[in-house]
Amino acid sequence: MDHSDSGSSARLDALEMRVAHQDKMVAELSDVITSQWRKIDALERQLARLRDEAQHAGPMRDGPEPPPPHY
Repeated sequence: MDHSDSGSSARLDALEMRVAHQDKMVAELSDVITSQWRKIDALERQLARLRDEAQHAGPMRDGPEPPPPHY
């Protein structure tokens, strides 16, 4: 093996390590995206439920709230 073969081998090893690292990073980012999508989905369902509850709550007051009894 001459000097250029060892340099090529080192470069190939370095590239393989970079690809392995990038593959791992892509998998981790995919997991994060999946987790965030689940949270967003849960929050959207909660928001829809709260909107529904607010729409079916009693009538809204038109004027200001009366002061509390201790005034």
